[in-house]
Amino acid sequence: MAGSASLLIAGCGDVGSRLGLRLAAAGWTVHGLRRSVAQLPAPILAVPGDLRADACPPAWPAGQLDYLLYCAAATEHDEAGYRAAYVDGLRRVLGWLTEHGQRPKRLLFVSSSGVYGQQGGEWVDETSPAEAEGYSGRIMREAERLALGSGLPASLVRLTGIYGPGRQWLLNQVRQGYRVASEPPLYGNRIHVDDAAGLLAHLLQADARGVALEDCYLGVDDTPAPLHEVVAWLREQLGVSHWAEQATVRRAGSKRCSNARARALGWVPQYPSYREGYRAILAGR
Repeated sequence: MAGSASLLIAGCGDVGSRLGLRLAAAGWTVHGLRRSVAQLPAPILAVPGDLRADACPPAWPAGQLDYLLYCAAATEHDEAGYRAAYVDGLRRVLGWLTEHGQRPKRLLFVSSSGVYGQQGGEWVDETSPAEAEGYSGRIMREAERLALGSGLPASLVRLTGIYGPGRQWLLNQVRQGYRVASEPPLYGNRIHVDDAAGLLAHLLQADARGVALEDCYLGVDDTPAPLHEVVAWLREQLGVSHWAEQATVRRAGSKRCSNARARALGWVPQYPSYREGYRAILAGR
């Protein structure tokens, strides 16, 4: 079973494609649902479909689906866009499963550490209150509750700030002389895109082996770090000596996310801190 399960990735973008390649190489049958399937790598079976459309995609996989990964991304970053992507889209996919009489062994819902409202640099884990006040955190919590109440065994995977090839916002900011407050330190949490895919693969393969999963996991590297420390290190790597003229940038929120629960399941990040991850990006890997 562990080597031959079937998976549907709803919202199969960058993270989903990397996950799909890993599992296809391990013998899984992987279906990828997205609007534009031209970018899907070959081993992933294309399911052209729109999570915002009511009609089930015509190419919906027939037969048993062992696992569902819901990995959508909002295309409009406002309240309506978040609700459409995370709550309404998930509700549609669950309905399409019912239409086809399919009952996956587990649903993995890709969520965000943005559900946490902590701002004082506290350590946060899966048991910490998740009470962010902004619309994005509130709607994500609503989608999480929908997943957990779906009637399927479900696990939430709250990913932190994803970075990697093609996700170079911070590098570009640093090149422009990005300033960030150092007091109080603004702790940030990140995970390399390959580690995000690796964690999802680890959870799915563990479940396929019969390992009991928790209902929530944090996806984060080993080393939450103050943003000013990351910026200083990147300035050194990039040889940037100037500062931007505008005043120090102040970012909201500061917390430290723990990956102890995922590590207890045997997951080990390939990039344990921002240093290894950004070194690989700067080396073109």
